[in-house]
Amino acid sequence: MKYTVLTLFPEITDAFFANSIMAKAVDKGIITYQVINIRDYAQDKHHTCDDAPYGGGPGMLMLSEPLGRALEAAGAKKGVSHPFKPRVIYLTPSGRPFNQALAKELAGEDELILLCGRYEGIDQRIIDRYVDDEISIGDYVLSSGEAAALVIIDATYRLVDQVITSESLDEESFSGGLLEYPQFTRPEVYDTMRVPEVLLSGHHANIRRWRLEKRVEKTLALRPDLIRRGEEAGLFDEETVSIIEELRKNERNKGD
Repeated sequence: MKYTVLTLFPEITDAFFANSIMAKAVDKGIITYQVINIRDYAQDKHHTCDDAPYGGGPGMLMLSEPLGRALEAAGAKKGVSHPFKPRVIYLTPSGRPFNQALAKELAGEDELILLCGRYEGIDQRIIDRYVDDEISIGDYVLSSGEAAALVIIDATYRLVDQVITSESLDEESFSGGLLEYPQFTRPEVYDTMRVPEVLLSGHHANIRRWRLEKRVEKTLALRPDLIRRGEEAGLFDEETVSIIEELRKNERNKGD
């Protein structure tokens, strides 16, 4: 997988690729990356990359010409469909919502070009000509696209084969439509609070069941929308369905 990031502030993204699991993936050649400074493609002496919007209004817009040249240098193609064409993503609050399903989809690409906006955004003609996806990481506004680009990168690179063991991904939050179960490590007693006895039992079947119950319990409490979606999509097996029904019954009984 290759990531190409187009930004006015390359130092923000450079640090991410040089640390932690990402650095190991880069060293192994599983992940490659390129950070392109959009200012390098401005042709005036001040490296100007923004101007006032036509029609008036507050703020500034990123200029189309430096962006177009930077995208061409990154390998973006002008509105063509090609099996080896990098997928160009513009990070914007007005894009479609980013979620785990989309992360898995993007992780299957050979290359992502991530365009980081600034100011009030970018000239629409760049979106029309080059951009394949407009993606938002949430219903809020950031001062720049760099933070959003790093969210996309972090959520996707870890799903690329060989970056993280498949076992580590199997029971994460959102896998199978549920949140992750609570985790515990040493010491066995912390300030009078003990690790649940079942986790110390060595009984693998009981531990598996306890973890599933806790996943359902946590998801019902914090993200009931995920339970509803999972039920509608038929994601849950009989055991999970029975746990959901039992927990709902217990909640109803508490209210009586």
